[in-house]
Amino acid sequence: MWIYPFSAILGQERLKTALILCAANPDIGGVLVQGQKGTAKSTAVRALAGILPEIETIYACQFNCDPAVENDFCPVCKNAGALNAPGKKRIAKRAPIVTLPLNATEDRVAGGLDFEKALRTGGRAFAPGLLAAAHRGILYVDEVNLLDDFLADLILDAAATGMNRVEREGVSFVHPARFVLVGTMNPEEGSLRPQFLDRFGLCVEVDGEADPGLRVALMERREAFDADPKAFCALFDEQERALAGRISRAGEMLEKVVVGQDARKLVVEQCRKAGVAGHRADIVMEKTAKTIAAWEGRTFVDKAAVLLAASFVLPHRIREAANTPQKPPPPPQDDRERENEPPADEPSKEPPPGDTEQDEHPDSPQERLPLPPPPLGQDKEQVFAIGPTFGVRRIRVEKDRISRRGPGRRSRTRSAEKKGRYVKSRMAQSFSDLALDATLRAAAPFQKQRKGASALAVQIRRQDIHTKVREKRMGHFLVFLVDGSGSMGAQKRMAAAKGAVMSLLLDAYRMRDLVSVVVFRKKEASLALPPTNSVALAARLLETMPTGGRTPLSAGLAKAYQVAGNRLYKDETARPILFIITDGRSNASLDEAKKPLDEALHMARKMGADARMRFVVVDSEPKGMMAFGLAQKLAEALGAAYYKIEDLAADDLAAVARKTQYA
Repeated sequence: MWIYPFSAILGQERLKTALILCAANPDIGGVLVQGQKGTAKSTAVRALAGILPEIETIYACQFNCDPAVENDFCPVCKNAGALNAPGKKRIAKRAPIVTLPLNATEDRVAGGLDFEKALRTGGRAFAPGLLAAAHRGILYVDEVNLLDDFLADLILDAAATGMNRVEREGVSFVHPARFVLVGTMNPEEGSLRPQFLDRFGLCVEVDGEADPGLRVALMERREAFDADPKAFCALFDEQERALAGRISRAGEMLEKVVVGQDARKLVVEQCRKAGVAGHRADIVMEKTAKTIAAWEGRTFVDKAAVLLAASFVLPHRIREAANTPQKPPPPPQDDRERENEPPADEPSKEPPPGDTEQDEHPDSPQERLPLPPPPLGQDKEQVFAIGPTFGVRRIRVEKDRISRRGPGRRSRTRSAEKKGRYVKSRMAQSFSDLALDATLRAAAPFQKQRKGASALAVQIRRQDIHTKVREKRMGHFLVFLVDGSGSMGAQKRMAAAKGAVMSLLLDAYRMRDLVSVVVFRKKEASLALPPTNSVALAARLLETMPTGGRTPLSAGLAKAYQVAGNRLYKDETARPILFIITDGRSNASLDEAKKPLDEALHMARKMGADARMRFVVVDSEPKGMMAFGLAQKLAEALGAAYYKIEDLAADDLAAVARKTQYA
């Protein structure tokens, strides 16, 4: 298979520079490449294979042991005496580039029991994984932000210690695993965990080239490569060799590069200004600046090298702090009151206290107060803008024993597919996804009785067969039931409600969740946002969501339950969570013969009996007035978690969902 030459890549100078620096000095710690699809991220990384410097290793060693560092030999080379053993010799080869696929299993990455040898000989042996193959080379993860957490944890541990330790299936094995971690990702598809993000020494953000002439030349080169890869690569052989030689010389020159005190002070100053956490950024920036100097053929680090290094080292370390939205302080009570006051020269158009649309029905908690009828124009609609969005923490629920299908990254669940982490085994109901380690353990006690039945060292029967139980992450279906009646007419509350819904939608997009919004007002409830993870569509619908009218709480509950039920009808293993944002008042019923509030509570008790769903009630009843606690009664009827409107900030609302548990 022909690989597009690194020297043939047009543009993307920062991307190429970062990759070259990591190739010259693996101690930098790798590079994260972020950018839109189609910006040559993967092409550039794979093209590194042609320009990486050669390494010296031991012939037939599966761990790329360095013959010059005997203390760092793998157990196989130590036991064999390495170079003193027959047939052992030094060989030179290109540093490896190992691609880690997103659907890799744990034993494929870290290694595990050699099942073939176990069946043939009955003995235990270690089968190396991808971490062993990547030692002294590059471990490449495309779409690294979509990597399952359990695989990310394996990589983090090996990157931090330089060793891979395997303790599983009766095998105990430790081998060196030092590699340059290179990842590519599209930020639109989600972010990385902070621990994983910090492990990348450098970060580069790439965009498509804007120069028309360069874009034309890029198309022509790609067409030439596709037409005749061999001839195209031959055109760049000389440039590839020259680039590989320069990288090797830069690596050899690193020991001669001197970092003065002025350069170190500048490194510290840049890191302090950026507000990075810890000291890894300082160390990596110094190493990067030294590599830049060596690449340019200098034996000292100057200011330009430090500033260039800072542009690679700091962006991904300050991004989280820089983008963490700050919650604006609430305005003083007096300010809130003044917002609704008319000008001094105009008479007030506000109705007297208690003269609101909730009081129209005799079943209102304020029925004992002698109130005048509502003024004309009560049902006039208002449209409020979406309030500030907030950064949300992950919404998690406890795992259960139900096997599920489908994408997502939200919560851990058992997998109904041959994907995910192998966590345990069970007696086989079929021969799909065989757990050979558990099968061997089940067959071991009976080997004396079965001896001689076949040429295999281990005799296996049908009753010994075990299959794997796997875990994966999946998304959820979130339904927001929003009170759009006149009681939400205070701008601060409706804008905040829209902002929280939008915030969780943004998070749901990253976590591959589906989100739906149901609004109830006047005498009906409507589906304002069908199940979606489209941020653009959600923003348009939320912006035009009107507010005003009566409060048909029963209709809203029925509609939200229907939306969740439709999802369960399509997928009975779905895990819907219903967020109900209301003050609990109700003055419009589905059945005119019933009192609205009694009808809503009766419906809530029926919904709460459905164990397939979970509910969260956020009370929008404002402070500073007589509180009736109707939303709390609604929460009790639903068996839901209950929070006041002050907790509607997205962080708090996400925390509510995390506390929601499944049996």
